[in-house]
Amino acid sequence: MLSLVATAQVEHLLLPLLWQLLIIILAARLVGLMFRKIGQPEVVGEIAAGLLLGPSFFGWLAPDVFQAIFRPVLDGFPEGTLHWVFVGISQIGLLLLLFLVGMEFEFSQLLSMGTSTIFISLAGILLPFGLGLGLSFFVFDLVCPLANSSGNFWSFAFFLGTAMSITALPILGRMMVEWKVSHTKLAVVTITAAAFDDVSGWILLAGVVAFVTSGFKISSTILMIFYTVAFGLFMILVLRPLAIKLLNRFIVNDQISVTGLAVTLALLFSCAITTNLIGIFGIFGAFIFGAILCDQIEFRNAVQLKLKDFVTAFFLPIFFAYTGLRTNIGTLDSFQLWLIAGAIICASIFGKVAGCGLAAYASGFSLKESSCIGFLMNTRALMELIVINMGKDFGIIPDSVFCMLVMMALITTFMTTPILKTMVKGTEFEPLLRS
Repeated sequence: MLSLVATAQVEHLLLPLLWQLLIIILAARLVGLMFRKIGQPEVVGEIAAGLLLGPSFFGWLAPDVFQAIFRPVLDGFPEGTLHWVFVGISQIGLLLLLFLVGMEFEFSQLLSMGTSTIFISLAGILLPFGLGLGLSFFVFDLVCPLANSSGNFWSFAFFLGTAMSITALPILGRMMVEWKVSHTKLAVVTITAAAFDDVSGWILLAGVVAFVTSGFKISSTILMIFYTVAFGLFMILVLRPLAIKLLNRFIVNDQISVTGLAVTLALLFSCAITTNLIGIFGIFGAFIFGAILCDQIEFRNAVQLKLKDFVTAFFLPIFFAYTGLRTNIGTLDSFQLWLIAGAIICASIFGKVAGCGLAAYASGFSLKESSCIGFLMNTRALMELIVINMGKDFGIIPDSVFCMLVMMALITTFMTTPILKTMVKGTEFEPLLRS
């Protein structure tokens, strides 16, 4: 009798979750294909689909239906149970996604960076980071009126600067493959600069997270950074050679066995557990585990064959929907907050485009080529959403700033393709005009 009751309870929980997953997956695919029709990457449409399903649109348009689907009250379960099940699924997907992103990272590019690429990279980090830091002095008291400690201010300031410095490396790579320009000099320079920016961004972010997690104590922060560095060295010097030797045994005819995939996932989750215990978020462990295996081409291809499509079709839309459900434009409930949103978006765009563009021009690229590099480096997309979700989870940014940064991520990604199409004639990116 008890087992029947338990089964009924599970089904009672499962039904609304299945409705959510059905709507999210279909909406992401449909809107993604629609955006592809207008020349945008599918991922931009999937991000937009997540926002459309949230309180800013669907919740505003049909509040009762939105409540019934995404925030139902379930008899026999504590309030919010379904929300945390959904969060758990999205976080597992994020671990798998960051593992795949890490494996796609071309660290060999960083080792061969020329002077011009380093110059572009540094300009693309320092200018937007400085603008974010400077803006914090003007907006912190306006968006965080109850957070008056210096620790909170500096975590907010460093986080805003880091968020404005991010470039979406995986999305850039996919764009260039779609445009058939991935082997041009412009593409290589941009991808390499973006790779350096992302590495720097993750290091900055880890530092901010360590500072917040330690309770704003310098000694605890230094200890956490020490553990993080020790973990990184262990991954490179110990786990990498062992993992390569072990995991390659499971590759037969360019495919990984079920046991091999299970061992891979076990190592992945172990790394995520370690960084979680250190206090810098499980996704760092997942990313680093993928990154130490990025040169194992056969292994990478075999794992991607098993995981990539499922992560892209199932987990990625859930993460976008999770972000959308947390984004409420209604939090920008004053003209002042909209002005701050505009300032953050404009500063983010100016910092990347001007910083990278001027650095490229000073390095010998033409005005058109420099502009192309600047606007490509301005693309933020998925990586930005990952970063700002972390900022919200740690309580570094309030709901209003979370909304502003989501808007910034979408706008800076959406604007890339149409703007580039107006300036690529006569450059190596001219095939983009025919795509």
